Amino acid sequence: MTTRSTTTPVPARRMALGLAAAGAALVLAACGSGSDGGSRPSGHGAAPSASADATTAPHNAQDVAFAQGMIPHHRQALDMARLAADHASSAQVKDLATRIEKAQDPEITTMTGWLTAWDEKVPAAGMAHAGHSGMAGMMDDKDMTALEKATGKDFDTMFLTMMVEHHKGAVEMATTEKSEGAYGPAKSLADAVVTAQNAEIEEMRQLLGKG
Repeated sequence: MTTRSTTTPVPARRMALGLAAAGAALVLAACGSGSDGGSRPSGHGAAPSASADATTAPHNAQDVAFAQGMIPHHRQALDMARLAADHASSAQVKDLATRIEKAQDPEITTMTGWLTAWDEKVPAAGMAHAGHSGMAGMMDDKDMTALEKATGKDFDTMFLTMMVEHHKGAVEMATTEKSEGAYGPAKSLADAVVTAQNAEIEEMRQLLGKG
């Protein structure tokens, strides 16, 4: 699967070097558990359904590339988010991870439905992260292994740092879809991704003390 992005993944070594610096700036505890009163973005909204419209409405190669790229991109975000329950120390990080999972899991189902209706290949589940390491914002196997081994505040910092880069990649992909896609529901989903993930990037930068 090819994408239009030239963004390179964040090397694990850079993550390790950045961990110490980012850890000093981490201000998660200052926010307090659940103190935002639900003001944070709750997801991407209702994902456009994979209805019969997908078989009749016009779509182009960019729509196909968007779905085929965003599915594994979302899957990696879910892999990262699911680690938070047992590895994170911050209630804010756990809450963010839960929201990411609730937003992106249904979108994978939606995009899978589009590709099926278009008789296009659906990316296989369980593929190695290295297979998509050239995709915008994707982590490689070393990055993911480092995250899996991290716990507590180290995990919080690494998760937020990695997810900011991951979200930036998704925003880049979605922006391309908005400008070059033809299928209305895909363009709508891309617009929702840009809005929600830009908001989450700002939230994560605040948690890292970089806002």
